[in-house]
Amino acid sequence: MATIQDVARAAGVSPMTVSNVINGRPHVRESTRQRVVEAMTQLDYRVNVAARNLRAGRTYTIGLAVAEIDRPYYGQLAARIIANAERHNLHVLVEQTGASRANEVDALALSRKRMYDGLILSTVGLGPADAEVLRVDYPIVILGERIFDGPVDHVAMGNVEGAKAATRHLIDRGCRTIAIIDGADTGETTVSSLRSEGYRAALQEAGLEYDPELTFDIAPFTLAQGRKIGRELIDTGRGIDGIFCVTDTVALGVLRALADAGVDVPGKVKVIGFDNIEEGAYSVPSLSTIDPDHDLMARAAVGMLVERINDREAPLQPREFVSPVAVVERESTASRRPRRRAAAS
Repeated sequence: MATIQDVARAAGVSPMTVSNVINGRPHVRESTRQRVVEAMTQLDYRVNVAARNLRAGRTYTIGLAVAEIDRPYYGQLAARIIANAERHNLHVLVEQTGASRANEVDALALSRKRMYDGLILSTVGLGPADAEVLRVDYPIVILGERIFDGPVDHVAMGNVEGAKAATRHLIDRGCRTIAIIDGADTGETTVSSLRSEGYRAALQEAGLEYDPELTFDIAPFTLAQGRKIGRELIDTGRGIDGIFCVTDTVALGVLRALADAGVDVPGKVKVIGFDNIEEGAYSVPSLSTIDPDHDLMARAAVGMLVERINDREAPLQPREFVSPVAVVERESTASRRPRRRAAAS
């Protein structure tokens, strides 16, 4: 097997220069880099990654455990985390927990065996009573709304503030009978409970009475379930003129149900979601939503984890980052639906 010294001799450079090329360090002339690469190819030189990582005490790999890979929210968040990790020369291995507490515990246990440098864990099954489970001997950052004041760094989004802003946006557009499509109340702190809290607060501030008959429980948060609940909502005959959906995926299903029933959106009913997934910008009508700034959340999560990886001796003072939110207004809540001109014949 060829060595760095063999490559250096073949390229007419020092072993240090070969090392600089392998590690992508700057200040290497392009012509020199090309000679080294050609020599590596001719000699079939391969970096012994395992040996290098063993010497460094690092694998340059982090884990990302999320509930569902096939949901647009998690997929797009994962893509942003991977992009941010690449800036720190880190690889990301993604695993799916299915929102199961047992699988989230397994992800914590297996991260050490898989020799990750650290783990970003989306907590859906784990709750406040499980905070002590997070006390492990490697860096962790958790995502989500289930565990606050835990023993590790935490990145969350402004769920209450975002839901208030969404509901207030509907009120400002003239809606007075506003439904919420949300997860069932389990008595625990969840995405659903926080967004329901924001919805109720906005109604109260506007002097509108909360009506439990306008709360529609949904599980799971899928397109199909959104469409199903949308049909049920239409059949109530309650004169609903605004709908706040717990996620954009649910809202897209609701839009489909309203289109099937011939309900004019936004003329008769206005709809807003939460998460600002990319698909919402391309629905018909395009979906208004709450943007929790996924880019900022991904940067914060990766940045926190990298700091812990680089300084494992530092005392653990858990940090909490809550991403700001903003309303993204599109056609589904527009004051007036734009007219579509017929194509010229």
